[in-house]
Amino acid sequence: MRALQLAARGDPSEVVRLVDVPDVGPPRPGEVVIDVEASPVEPTDLAIIAGTYGYLPPLPHLLGAQGVGRVAAVGRDVDYVREGDRTLVPLLSNAWAERVRTDVPWLRPLPKGDVGQLSMLGIDPPTACLLLTEFVRPRAGEWVIQNAANSGVGRSVIALARSRGLRTVNVVRRPELLGELTALGGDVVLVDGPELAADIAAATDGAPIALALDGVGGASTQRLLDAIAPCGTVVVYAGMSGEPARVSNPSLVYAGQTLRGFWVVNWLREQTSVEKVASLYRECAAATTPYPIAGEFGLGEHAEALTVAAKFRGKAIFRPNG
Repeated sequence: MRALQLAARGDPSEVVRLVDVPDVGPPRPGEVVIDVEASPVEPTDLAIIAGTYGYLPPLPHLLGAQGVGRVAAVGRDVDYVREGDRTLVPLLSNAWAERVRTDVPWLRPLPKGDVGQLSMLGIDPPTACLLLTEFVRPRAGEWVIQNAANSGVGRSVIALARSRGLRTVNVVRRPELLGELTALGGDVVLVDGPELAADIAAATDGAPIALALDGVGGASTQRLLDAIAPCGTVVVYAGMSGEPARVSNPSLVYAGQTLRGFWVVNWLREQTSVEKVASLYRECAAATTPYPIAGEFGLGEHAEALTVAAKFRGKAIFRPNG
């Protein structure tokens, strides 16, 4: 069986290699085998390769944070999917391979759809959904601010917020994205900068905003704190700027604001209800928005795929059995 393996932490062009590994074999009781159809290159994957992610298994190890595929075989006592169903490859299950074997009971058959888009359902949409529910629960008509609005999480926030009747302020770093995100359903789309808080107040008629979502870090974190109401919350879920969040103590002390962190892997690890996780993914599958795909690649084209992915202008998708 072919798979992509990480030999060391560092430059993806130097440390990722195509290898032949033993096949996963038949499923044991409670397990399923999935033929992987598509798996994207995510920021998660790039962080694992660089050694900066929150989960770093011992080297060498196989790669691929998420994906989608067809159920090839089911073990005894499996009744949640059947052979031939299309389903997710669970998070961090080495999806850059021809097959995976897993025992995650919240897997369910997926609806019909583009396989490349479905392959991106595992991380960003549930992160977006939980960001909107686990800390502050805005009511219909209320505003939510997010930076990194063009990311996979950001686009999912737009779709999920719209399905719940919420309004979004979407902050980007490139002016050419303004029209695109507006067309996707963003109520307000703004370019980040020193006057962001004033721009948001003007665009929302000074509405008190209780929740902001930070996927950028650096100086942008404080600008979100400046834009939310007293006692509001900023949830940090990524750091795409590569800089640590910079905040002013008075915002937290005198305004009573809260800075929280969130990682969907922790949430999934803590869940004891299979149906709660399955329900989360059902909602995500029903309220998704397309993400640009920069290209599709075989496993042997990994160097090119990783180069394309690092430009963050669209997803590079591996087709392990293509």
